[in-house]
Amino acid sequence: MIQRSSGLLLHPTSLANQFAIGDLGSCAYEFADFLSQSGQSWWQMLPINPVGRSYSPYQTISTFAGNPLLLSPEKLMEEGFLNKSELICLSSANPKKINFSLAIRQKQFWLKLAFERFQASAFAKMQTDFNDFIEKEASWLIDFSLFMAIWKKERIADWTRWRRDLRLRQPHALALARKNLDDDIRYQQFVQYLFARQWRSLQNYCAQKDIKLIGDVPLFVAHHSSDVWSHPEIFKLNDDGRASVVAGVPPDDFSSTGQCWNMPVYRWDVLEKQGYTWWIQRLRMTLSRFDMVRLDHFIGFVRTYEIPMPALTALNGQYQPGGGINFFSAIREALGVCPFIAEDLGNKTPEVDALREELHIPGLNVMQYAFYEDELPAWYHEKNTVVYTGTHDNDTIMGWFEQLSPEKRNHVKKQLKNIEQPINWELINLAWQSQADITLAPMQDVLGLGSDARMNVPGKKIGNWHWRLSQGELSSTLAEKLLYSTNRSFRDL
Repeated sequence: MIQRSSGLLLHPTSLANQFAIGDLGSCAYEFADFLSQSGQSWWQMLPINPVGRSYSPYQTISTFAGNPLLLSPEKLMEEGFLNKSELICLSSANPKKINFSLAIRQKQFWLKLAFERFQASAFAKMQTDFNDFIEKEASWLIDFSLFMAIWKKERIADWTRWRRDLRLRQPHALALARKNLDDDIRYQQFVQYLFARQWRSLQNYCAQKDIKLIGDVPLFVAHHSSDVWSHPEIFKLNDDGRASVVAGVPPDDFSSTGQCWNMPVYRWDVLEKQGYTWWIQRLRMTLSRFDMVRLDHFIGFVRTYEIPMPALTALNGQYQPGGGINFFSAIREALGVCPFIAEDLGNKTPEVDALREELHIPGLNVMQYAFYEDELPAWYHEKNTVVYTGTHDNDTIMGWFEQLSPEKRNHVKKQLKNIEQPINWELINLAWQSQADITLAPMQDVLGLGSDARMNVPGKKIGNWHWRLSQGELSSTLAEKLLYSTNRSFRDL
């Protein structure tokens, strides 16, 4: 049974520090303190895996690995890998925006330096722990580290353009690559070892503060990922490794041509024959890092909109069945009853609702969508749901409200009745007072920020994922205000 509670959505990259990107260092611990001081029980993050060129956490190059950009140079200094003088920070052009290109250069420099010192046997006790880590995580780490080493050697992100023997994973080619790229492979494994250490430290700290973590599992994976290269048989690919069909959504009110995500779709029949091993390993890893997991695009487990390739639009797609109840039965048999949240927004069908209800998984609802009628929707009065003021894909409350027509804005005000606070706090309080077991708000809504603080605009190819906090915004005054709302709604129990 889920206790009545609340929390905040903030990706660690958006934390404020002296570097070009937020990380798992002191800024993360300070945010955990803020959550505790404000009476919150949950910290929700976006996927924490390595990102590709778009920097989207939903286009990851590995569903198992941790994002090296989240590694804290402060923590590396504490462990003796770096000296204080080496933490020279090149100024970020905009302290309110993540500078990904600078962050990549910084982190690569620091991590390479740390690896050189680690290799020099100055950390004998840690060497044993490192070897144990490799053995424990071998099921994904061996392939991932080889994939990254080959990528660096070939200088081509698209593995379908690698040499044929590497693309097809011919044993002799992989054996030779492991021999020739041994140092680079070990470096990639070392980076993942550091991530595991830093993550575990933050995870333990949050647990001591009674802060639980919510993770995010995207349904689909990027084509240019170690997952697809390592397990091509579970995806619908051509003989050359390219996707034969890709996932997306059909035309709707938001797009006359639909959305083409260019992400390969699963061969659910092959996955079933394999006992869903890859998915079980993936979810086991995620559940080891988080207390609850949001299943992104839950609708896709019932049916997937598949678009034949090549395609510039989603006009010619068709629906194909997903894993359904057979998949979730296998997951439950392997992992027990899992603490999932179903992201079931969008064009739901009765089959989607039936699957979620059969699994007793709470669905997701957004306050910005609650003002189409004269009364609040039925889900506002339900317990087995998670209510958000907005998600990473929504505009902020302030931005959303400002862009409403005068008529719609008056309609919202009429439903809210006596407006005594800024609209962001009116909606936060309204969400917190709902019957939902869990309520969550993006940090931007708590701060009352406008559209320029939006995390993601779906369909926009550049400019997403860059927002971050400014130094000093996590004030005690803000914590007290959020605590008051939380206490008044009986969510700090």
